[in-house]
Amino acid sequence: MRKPHTRWSRAALIGIGASLIVGVFVLAFSWPSVTSSVHGIPVVVAGSGPAADAVAAQLSDASAENPSGGASGDSDAATFVVTRVDSRDDAVAAIESRDAYGAIVVASDVASTPPAAPEVLTASADGLVVSQIFTGVADRIQSALTEQLTAQGVPPAAVPTVEVTDLVPLAAGDPRGTGLSTLSFPLVVGGMIGGVVVTLLIAGVWRRLAASVVYGLASGVIVVAVTQAWFGVLQGNAVLNVIAVAAAVLAITVFIVGMTSLIGPRGIAVGAILSLLVGNPISGSAQPWQFLPEPWGAIGQWFPPGAGATLMRDLAYFPAAPTLFPWSVLTGWIALGVVLSAIGHFRDRALLASPAAFEEASAPTEPERVTASGSV
Repeated sequence: MRKPHTRWSRAALIGIGASLIVGVFVLAFSWPSVTSSVHGIPVVVAGSGPAADAVAAQLSDASAENPSGGASGDSDAATFVVTRVDSRDDAVAAIESRDAYGAIVVASDVASTPPAAPEVLTASADGLVVSQIFTGVADRIQSALTEQLTAQGVPPAAVPTVEVTDLVPLAAGDPRGTGLSTLSFPLVVGGMIGGVVVTLLIAGVWRRLAASVVYGLASGVIVVAVTQAWFGVLQGNAVLNVIAVAAAVLAITVFIVGMTSLIGPRGIAVGAILSLLVGNPISGSAQPWQFLPEPWGAIGQWFPPGAGATLMRDLAYFPAAPTLFPWSVLTGWIALGVVLSAIGHFRDRALLASPAAFEEASAPTEPERVTASGSV
């Protein structure tokens, strides 16, 4: 029997509805770059005495002015979050543990001729945007120092130079950091593909989970082989990097498998929306999560894309940084997927064990009865 033509009104509504999906994707992927602003940068000032106090005050004043502007609703956000430490070693430790993105080391207040210039510490592995910001801070300090000393009669050639030290530079194979920044998106897509493939091609909840683990580990090996052994994007311990990539992929794959086990094919859509349209845009993979409008940057770290991006950057460049939180987030999503899979599995077993319950669950809904009868 020939299928009847779709009504014109329904065809128009479907076209409009499909176009809204395009709008959602554009909004999700353009929103972070449009609404982000330079704010919330953790910085330390190392030193004591009037000179260090003056530098800290200048940074606080710059934060109050917030010359970079800000996203809508974020206009009062401070550019810098200033912390004081005693020594250069303390500043270096703060940067290497990612407690700070940069530091200004102020020389002791012992008189010298000419006076020693401050040193600016940064880490380009945190992102070129952050590194450029601290280079700009060094330029402003240099200008202020030159103006001050020349007014005191010091020749311009004798004015000390403000040094900028990159404590954690980017790898030679990824000099602009684009490889590491863009790695998060393929892992999100890879996790989604794994969830869909495992769900559609494998029957049996425990077999699906086993296949997901194999898929995640294999993905980790392949990704690290390409990005670390071949391109030199990732650094550090290759085994830990494999486990981190596997966990990032597995967190999405297992969650989709679990949701599908619980609510059927709709679980694929739920997993895709949470991973691709919610978690990925606020992951902070392309820029520091502090730059996103509050509280979205912090929220993004609770999703697999954000936790995975932070974990891989820490393992690659900041081995002194604490990684318990991103590991816990990824483990939590994997555990959630396993629990959802188990719930769906045992629920289905209970339905099969009870013929009455199985018939009730399998009975067509009212719209399905109407469609089956041919009435519209």
